[in-house]
Amino acid sequence: MKSISLYVDKDTFLTRLHPFAKMFYILTAVSAPLIGGALWMYILFLGLSLCLLASGKIVSRVLPLIAFSFTIIFTIFLIHGLFNQENQKALFRLGPLVFYQEGLLYAARIGLNILNMLLAFATFVLATKPADLVETMEQAGFSPRFGYMISSVFQIIPQMMGTMNTIMDAQRSRGMETEGSLLVRARAFIPLISPVVSSSLINTRERAIALEVRGFDSRIKKTFLREHRFNGRDKTFLSLMVLLIAGSVIWRVLAWL
Repeated sequence: MKSISLYVDKDTFLTRLHPFAKMFYILTAVSAPLIGGALWMYILFLGLSLCLLASGKIVSRVLPLIAFSFTIIFTIFLIHGLFNQENQKALFRLGPLVFYQEGLLYAARIGLNILNMLLAFATFVLATKPADLVETMEQAGFSPRFGYMISSVFQIIPQMMGTMNTIMDAQRSRGMETEGSLLVRARAFIPLISPVVSSSLINTRERAIALEVRGFDSRIKKTFLREHRFNGRDKTFLSLMVLLIAGSVIWRVLAWL
């Protein structure tokens, strides 16, 4: 059966890590550089995220996301390098365009922050099985409805992509042109909208019926086949994250003194 989530099923250190530990890594990777305020902290967490992704054997899944983000980052560098209101010191010139140090540093901070957040979330989304996450949240006391909402967020993108691919294959079999120039692709995209939306609504209704049949609203306390508990590896990882946050706070305090 084909998975409808972004999770990559590989038995690695990253996939075996507790879901809450990976969520805390996102918090650490995003907050620590913002607290510390130093560019090298962004680079540190970028390297750490890449190491975690490499340990999970899922670096190749992140490369298209990184490539797409560079389009946005290039635009940020272009705008702030040329037109930032703090620009004073000219750094280099490309023909009639003059790039300033202040704007480029500001753009570097934004660009590194974008990459840092993308990679941090990738370590969680690509290495966390939605079913395990929902079970863990319910065992921790969260509402089943909240767990279902989180699971739906994980599944909606790959599910809609799968639906669109199926509909596009059906349209091609009927002779519709779906490849070629931008105009041809745009013309082919319009007939896809209605079937995709209708299919999503039908799937939502069927999922709701399936949940009701399985006692989703039952008030009886549920039992679980597997208990998701923190082990020594998870506690060590969390301790390291706490140390990184504490280190960023100390660095910021020392910078103020």
